[in-house]
Amino acid sequence: MPAATINVVRSNTILYCHLWDETVRFYRDGFGFAVSYQNEWFVELVVADGVCLSVADERRTSIRSAQGQGITLTWQVPNLDAARESLLRRGLSPGAVRKHPWGARVCYLRDPEGHRVELWEPLQ
Repeated sequence: MPAATINVVRSNTILYCHLWDETVRFYRDGFGFAVSYQNEWFVELVVADGVCLSVADERRTSIRSAQGQGITLTWQVPNLDAARESLLRRGLSPGAVRKHPWGARVCYLRDPEGHRVELWEPLQ
């Protein structure tokens, strides 16, 4: 595999949202992601070491919401069953765990804005 042309030291995905408050609560409270920065229209959440997810209120930006179209956030977890149970206890509604043709177990859910979230673990 060729060497990368840049050295990325931190990653942040920004979701521009119409349903900003609900989407912030979904990730902050439902997933339990810690807030690393926030103001009245933008919240940055820590997903993992060096990985953040930000939620921006589209009413305060020049970029409009994609309304979930064409966006999937995919996160590998060490124990899919435990992660799914944790989300259920926090009031979220992940789908059933199923086998993915790429050699993984997966489950999906959607945030209030319609973005698809995929949680997965490799098949053992």
